[in-house]
Amino acid sequence: MAAAMRGGSPSRVRGRARPKVAQPPRRPAKPAKSKPYAPAKLAAAQSLGLAPLTAVSLAALIALAGVAAVLATDPRVHRMRDQVVANVDNGLIGLGLRVAAVQVQGATPAAAADILKAAALGKNQPILHLDLNALRGRVEAVGWVKSAKIIRLLPDTIVIAVTQRQSMAVWQHAGRNLVIDSEGRAIPEADPGQFTDLPLVVGEGADQAAPAVIKLLRPRGRLMDRLDAIVRVDDRRWDLRTKDGGLIELPADGEAAALDQLDKLDQQSRILDLGFARIDLRDPDLVAVRPRDAGPTAPPAANGA
Repeated sequence: MAAAMRGGSPSRVRGRARPKVAQPPRRPAKPAKSKPYAPAKLAAAQSLGLAPLTAVSLAALIALAGVAAVLATDPRVHRMRDQVVANVDNGLIGLGLRVAAVQVQGATPAAAADILKAAALGKNQPILHLDLNALRGRVEAVGWVKSAKIIRLLPDTIVIAVTQRQSMAVWQHAGRNLVIDSEGRAIPEADPGQFTDLPLVVGEGADQAAPAVIKLLRPRGRLMDRLDAIVRVDDRRWDLRTKDGGLIELPADGEAAALDQLDKLDQQSRILDLGFARIDLRDPDLVAVRPRDAGPTAPPAANGA
């Protein structure tokens, strides 16, 4: 038997050929999966459990905020921003999205004029750029306005719907006349000269106390028609001054009962028609009446029952 030769073919052992075994074809190795790029801001956003698209958007906003902070002091950036805004505005105007009409609802003509002035809306402003909250704030700062709602009607109309304060009286104090509403709040824009039909209340604190006493006086038409002024005395009670110079003194408490006594006296003697110098209603048990021609003597007593 022939001996194996050194350096011979490895397929031959001791002179005998070793059969070759067919090897299965090797499968190509799968390329290693590359890890997705995840910068720190994106990884932090994903760690919050956000969807991938949301996480990418949030990361981009954070990055843009950082860039904006760096560029905020650059005057070139401001000029560029202003130019971009101007171009957008011009584009909106070109599309017809501009303020062409402003409608005021729920206000009198005088109040509407003051509301439009405060709104400060110029025609051809881009309607989509209006800050409606700021606009409502300007409108509600007008004395006429109790509350307001702003409606944007595309393409070109703004509606200002207001609840208007109702004028109740003219308040005279410290040399000034102001129109006040049913809550005693002044309406600075209202011209008192245009409200001569309203009762005149006078004195310190009369604005806040007026709603209660006027509520008592309004149903008494005969008395209201004869009143010239309702005067607050020491911010605790009222004097009613009539157009013919008479004086009715009300108590600090129990005004309704005192006026009921006056009603009874007027029904009995028509005293509001006859005229008087003074009627003192401050004592709940006695109504003191001084006729107009009584002179300086003590007034006679009249039972108001």
